[in-house]
Amino acid sequence: MPPSKTSYVCLPCRASYKQPYDRERTDRVCPRCAGTLTHVGSAFAAPRRRDTDAWRALSVLVNAGVRFHMGCCDGPGYRPRTLREVKERMAYAERTGEPYAKSLLRYELPR
Repeated sequence: MPPSKTSYVCLPCRASYKQPYDRERTDRVCPRCAGTLTHVGSAFAAPRRRDTDAWRALSVLVNAGVRFHMGCCDGPGYRPRTLREVKERMAYAERTGEPYAKSLLRYELPR
């Protein structure tokens, strides 16, 4: 059985690559810019390259430590896709003192 593949992204290039996962090989290089690729998980679905707002939202998620790993039955769970959703969750985190990574994963914000 071939090894399973997982997703790596290059945020400056707005590119996603599926590669076999290897614990010993942590440094991956982007084929386009020779920058570092970030491991985002096997359940990642990349936005279109032209969708700059979605890539900006994704960069906030990745920099906050949010990843897209498969869950038991239902995938990675909720992830915001627009800048508006990200800004709402970041404002909620500032208001309540909740960590950014936790507030970014909330499906709905309490009022």
